Amino acid sequence: MVASSRRLSKYRCKTDAMRMATILSTVMITAAVLSQAVAAPHDTVVIQGLDKVTARVSTIEAPVGYTFRLGTLEIIARHCEKRPPEETPESTAFLDIWEIREGEPAVSLFRGWMFASSPALSVLEHPVYDVWVLDCKGESGADGQPQASEQSQ
Repeated sequence: MVASSRRLSKYRCKTDAMRMATILSTVMITAAVLSQAVAAPHDTVVIQGLDKVTARVSTIEAPVGYTFRLGTLEIIARHCEKRPPEETPESTAFLDIWEIREGEPAVSLFRGWMFASSPALSVLEHPVYDVWVLDCKGESGADGQPQASEQSQ
């Protein structure tokens, strides 16, 4: 009886060690996979805006932290990140958008994350303007002026 309980005890120790090794390897593999899927910050946000009155679409590339205007809207991108090409495509940007009218205080219209892959999820809907994120570009730390292009549709 004593010999069989010793054998059983040795078997349990080996089984416990194997379980721990399996759990440890699973955690390490999961950590490696998750570390590769992290979105990288970029220094330029690409935003598209629609003026509903004139049916004019404007595409604006602006550095993160730079305030730019789209009609009566003032927009600043606080953060822009993009997943690596081998992952599911996604660009996200944290934006602050205000409406500025002469003689009136600024009105905050939007503050939050916008997702390029799901524009309807968090788009700015305004009586005159729609704004959404298209992409993030460039590397972290570069400065520059926004570039706008207009396309009539």
